[in-house]
Amino acid sequence: MRLLRENPDGVDVTIYASNVDPSAVSLSACDVSAIEPRYVSNEEYARFALDFCRMHRIDVIVPPRRLDALAGRVAEFAAIGTRVMCSPLSAVTALTSKVRTYEIAGAAGIPVPPWREVTTAHEFYAAVEELSLTGETLCIKPSGEYSAFGFRILDDRQLTMADLRVAPRPVASVEAVAGAMSRAADAGESVTPLLVMPFLEGPEISIDCLSAPGGELLVGIPRAKQGRFRLLVDDPAAVDIARQLVQHFELAYLTNVQLRYRAGEPVLLEANPRPSAGLFHTEFADVNLPWAAVRLLLHGDSGLRLAPRLGVCLAVAEAVMEVTPQLDGQLSAELRRSADLVPG
Repeated sequence: MRLLRENPDGVDVTIYASNVDPSAVSLSACDVSAIEPRYVSNEEYARFALDFCRMHRIDVIVPPRRLDALAGRVAEFAAIGTRVMCSPLSAVTALTSKVRTYEIAGAAGIPVPPWREVTTAHEFYAAVEELSLTGETLCIKPSGEYSAFGFRILDDRQLTMADLRVAPRPVASVEAVAGAMSRAADAGESVTPLLVMPFLEGPEISIDCLSAPGGELLVGIPRAKQGRFRLLVDDPAAVDIARQLVQHFELAYLTNVQLRYRAGEPVLLEANPRPSAGLFHTEFADVNLPWAAVRLLLHGDSGLRLAPRLGVCLAVAEAVMEVTPQLDGQLSAELRRSADLVPG
């Protein structure tokens, strides 16, 4: 939001934000806030978004979620004067599934790690046995769009005192995962399809991409994540993978490609047809990607003329700002009770 307000063209921007959670911080940082309907169909959500944009005369909508509800309705939004910053529906649908992402990317020659999708304990045991032959530590994660939720490193070691003296890691034993899948199946519960694949220890490379409709990559800024540090790396191999993927899926505007190195070569982890949560870090590359995307959407020209500044090391520190909270009654009461317990 700050980067949009501090745009290099000096345009006065009014930011509307909506969320299903009344306590979302974004609702306190925007100019106008609204509560979205929760647990509704794509049709209902699209109707809400269209009505909201029509009522408030929104020029640009940047959806960070529910892309599948909006990507196929670009013409409907255009008819009311709103431009949708979104990739094609076909790309959104494919990239929402990690399985489809790996299948399509692998067939296009984009390097992907070995993986197996499993839905039963039997399939899980078989995948672990097969992939363990490489000698690599394995991990699991849901094959759908769950962000980092559900990710576990498979570790059958007994807990040691040394483990208790360091930061915890998201680990689970093979037996624990298989047991959870078996119990869910026996109880008639839905079993989330899981991916079994090597756990790659190196820093994750998250590439924030700006591309034109049709998939031409205009800028790719790789960020290496290591604890509380971020390095804006000059990594042509990583950017080249992002370029291939963006072009193959015809991604548009702001998207994100995530890689790790395996045996010295970058491989695809996942790709998101939406801006990343860490997009604001790229301002230290001396570019304003959010505003460049808005310009590209509205005028067909990003306004970017210089290459990004790379090789910059950033420290991620906590910041505090005063806001007018958008809280529901229950949360407000809980915060007041907590405040009453603080001396003075």
